[in-house]
Amino acid sequence: VDCTSDGGKPLCDAQEVRGYPTVMYFNGETGEKGEKYNGGRDTETLKKFTLESLSAKCKVEETSACSEKEIGYIEKMKGDSAESAKQLERLKGMKGNSMAPELKKWLNQRIAILEQVAVPL
Repeated sequence: VDCTSDGGKPLCDAQEVRGYPTVMYFNGETGEKGEKYNGGRDTETLKKFTLESLSAKCKVEETSACSEKEIGYIEKMKGDSAESAKQLERLKGMKGNSMAPELKKWLNQRIAILEQVAVPL
């Protein structure tokens, strides 16, 4: 999007783009607001980010895209939908907290799994 054009300015204002070029990404974790990408702009760094952050997510019914850690968590939570619902609410409450990137990633992975297995309270 050309943020200097009349057609692009409203979108850029809504996304709070202040500098150019700005690279943003959107997924289930970022929602409609998206997040600014602050990593390297070289091909290898962009490819690594895409594979780690934007690739297919773990599905409870088709675990081919799941890590061993995610599969273990699925097995642990799959049989108890009431506990899954409690954990989902607890983890969602933690989503805005400050934490290391790896912990945030695992938090989001667990939320994505629980959203598939939990029965609403």
